[in-house]
Amino acid sequence: MVSLSLAGKVALVSGGSRGVGAETVRLFREAGAKVVFNYRVARERALELVEECGGEAECVALQQDLSHAGDGRALVAAAIERFGRLDALVVNHGIWPSRDASIATMSSEQWSRTMGVNLDSVFGLVQAAVAQFQQQRDAGRATGAAGHIVLISSTAGQRGEAFHADYAVTKGAVISLTKSLSSELAGEGIYVNCVAPGWVDTEMSAAALSDPAKREKILSSIPLGRVASVREIAAPVLFLCTPYTGFISGEILNVNGGAVLVG
Repeated sequence: MVSLSLAGKVALVSGGSRGVGAETVRLFREAGAKVVFNYRVARERALELVEECGGEAECVALQQDLSHAGDGRALVAAAIERFGRLDALVVNHGIWPSRDASIATMSSEQWSRTMGVNLDSVFGLVQAAVAQFQQQRDAGRATGAAGHIVLISSTAGQRGEAFHADYAVTKGAVISLTKSLSSELAGEGIYVNCVAPGWVDTEMSAAALSDPAKREKILSSIPLGRVASVREIAAPVLFLCTPYTGFISGEILNVNGGAVLVG
């Protein structure tokens, strides 16, 4: 029997209290990893997920806003303090302002907010995680890969998204970051890959998917004719943190029902 085991490993999942992040937390726990995740305001939901995943001996929720690089560094430090090490970082958090905004009318505040959450905090998370991976490797505490990083992009990062230029820019940058970090870190045994979802059935997409006209347009752009479930995104993320991906680095894994090919 093939097993995607992460027993003995510690993973940090940003934005883990709902949607794809919460399902990623569940799958990593099912694979045997201890998991830390952050939430911003959904405390009750986060605590329920912790209990579902075995309690605080196995899974920890931390309240941490992610708007700046320092926030990302603080979250990594807190995760390491809790479990003493870090083996995988899944950068899942992000915002998608749902109201259409043309580039001529988009406010500077919206642009800056999206950049801060979707990019600046990502820099802090990655920087701190890489430093920890290197420290563990140098101390002889790494078995197999020195560390895994999975960044979450989107189809918008590859083909753009009208009236959501701020979001598309950040997700395109995540793809470029994946490639840059892979070139820089693969030789150290630190694997950096990216999962690029399309439309997923989550709270973030609920407003668009609940509008009949928008839903019809969305589904018509997906060759499989439906949106993804959260587990269909979380499972590839888990796979990219296992030894079965020992020769995969710098990859952009499209999980979008073929939509990126026809947009």
